[in-house]
Amino acid sequence: MYAIVKTGGKQYKAAPGDILDVEKIEGEAGQNIELEAIAIVDGENVEADPAKAAQTKVEAVILDQFKGKKQLVFKFKKRKNYKKLNGHRQNLTRVKITAVGSEKLA
Repeated sequence: MYAIVKTGGKQYKAAPGDILDVEKIEGEAGQNIELEAIAIVDGENVEADPAKAAQTKVEAVILDQFKGKKQLVFKFKKRKNYKKLNGHRQNLTRVKITAVGSEKLA
């Protein structure tokens, strides 16, 4: 059984035991959180209605708050001698999925 969860404007596949790096979620390491499910897949049954899938709880625990790799942003205009280089490091949260619905991590 797994779920498609939505957090930080992105969607992730989450099964019990998975470790995901998602956009920053407020909280301390070791804190339990609940993620918003938009689809549930249970063997052959697929629940794709976000309203019904949201009733299924996807529980996770925060493992770490950290910054991702540096992303370079380079802008230039040809023949105008315009060049600009910036860097950006996104704040991320590492979470471990502990339960999807009634299925828990052993």
